[in-house]
Amino acid sequence: MEDLQKYIRDVPDFPKKGIIFKDISPLLADVVAFNRAVNAMAEPYREQGIGKVVGIESRGFIFGVAISTLLNCGFVPVRKPGKLPFKTLRQEYALEYGTDTVEMHIDAIEPGERVLVVDDVLATGGTMQATCALLQEAKADMVGLCFLMELSFLNGRDRLGGSPITTVLTY
Repeated sequence: MEDLQKYIRDVPDFPKKGIIFKDISPLLADVVAFNRAVNAMAEPYREQGIGKVVGIESRGFIFGVAISTLLNCGFVPVRKPGKLPFKTLRQEYALEYGTDTVEMHIDAIEPGERVLVVDDVLATGGTMQATCALLQEAKADMVGLCFLMELSFLNGRDRLGGSPITTVLTY
C-alpha cells in the first residue's frame, strides 16, 4: 500500500503555520487509487457481520459510504452540532484550546448492532474518542476503528482504549 502514499500531498503551513497537512485530494481524484484505498480499508471487516458503518464528518463520510457499499450495510453520519435534523446523542470533547462536539441521530444504531467506525486520519484521537463515547451510549458493538492513514507521532491510539484499529498508511 506504500504506493498509495504518492497520492497524499503534503501542504505546509495549513491550516496554520507549522502544520504539514496531509491532503488526500489527489487520491480521491484517481479512481484506481481511491478504489485500492477503500478496498484495503474494508478488507479486514468483510466477514465481520457489520450492520452499520459510522463515518465522522467530513472526510469519514467519503470513505465510510464507499466501505458501507462494499460491506453491504447501512451508513451513519457523525456530525458537528446543529447539522442533523432529528433528535441526537451528543458528546463534547476537549481540543487544545476549547472544546468541540459531535452528534449522531438517537435512532441511528440499534443496541448490540455491530459497527465499524471510519475516518480518513487518526491524529490526536479526540474526535474518534468522542465518537466511540457516542456509540457506547447507543450500546453499539464496536467491531473496529478504521483509518486511511495514521499520524503515529501524535499518539492518537493511546486515547482509544482497547478498540481494534486498522490503518492503511502510517506516517
